[in-house]
Amino acid sequence: QVQVVESGGGLVQAGGSLRLSCAASARIFGSYGMGWFRQVPGEDRKFVAFLGWNGGNTAYADFVKGRFAISGDDAKSTVFLQMNSLKPEDTANYYCAIAMRSLYYSPTAYDYWGQGTQVTVSS
Repeated sequence: QVQVVESGGGLVQAGGSLRLSCAASARIFGSYGMGWFRQVPGEDRKFVAFLGWNGGNTAYADFVKGRFAISGDDAKSTVFLQMNSLKPEDTANYYCAIAMRSLYYSPTAYDYWGQGTQVTVSS
């Protein structure tokens, strides 16, 4: 069973930065890439960013473009999320997952989810 583990969350003031890390315990043959989602209580899980293994293509949700950057290593099954200029509305539990289907912006494209890491941005 593949395990996915996120780390790097915490409490930060508005305008600050955090770097989230995610590592899978094994490389999954046929995976499209890895992505980050976030969720607050009572709401659906929302797409944040995606890193594709084929050419290193990236994609971002509009609400993080220009502030967040995703990077990673296919061979190591790791992905990072550099979050800058954080806002209180970025407060959420952030999840990392491995994409096994091409609709990278949908949670249904992903298998092997981590348990999440909490990010709290104070005003």
